[in-house]
Amino acid sequence: MYKITGKHSFNIVPTEGKSEGLLNGDFYSLDIEKIDAQTWHILKDNTSYYVQWMERNEEAKTFTLKVNGSLIVLEAKNKFDLLLEKMGMANLGVAKVSKLTAPMPGKVLDVLVSVGQEVLKGDGLVILEAMKMENVLKADDAGVIKSVNVSIGQAVEKNNILIEFE
Repeated sequence: MYKITGKHSFNIVPTEGKSEGLLNGDFYSLDIEKIDAQTWHILKDNTSYYVQWMERNEEAKTFTLKVNGSLIVLEAKNKFDLLLEKMGMANLGVAKVSKLTAPMPGKVLDVLVSVGQEVLKGDGLVILEAMKMENVLKADDAGVIKSVNVSIGQAVEKNNILIEFE
């Protein structure tokens, strides 16, 4: 069994061709057809979903799916993760990045994200001009933008907080 958390929380018990479990406390049943190594067609309550596997982050226990064209970041916990969480040992040694700081003084040329936006590891966040070069500052991990603390044309100093994550 896996506990999956995203916009909704659900438990999933994978089986061949079908999957059953609880979604927000309600029983569900899915018909699953594998199209290729990273793509599935899923039928739930006469609604069709095309799901493509995009990225997996073992350390953060997250994965990214494209569902009918929309990116979704989910957290997956197996029975061992749930046991560690229950024992209060879930996040030992895990450092989560909560902000993006300016690596050097410069001028903000562009802000590529907005508050509430989901980003993936490697997505561009801010373009900073420093020493006459454009530097694209990228996300170190998947997350959601909590606040954008700079604007286009603003001068920043080294270690100024540019963006904060939830």
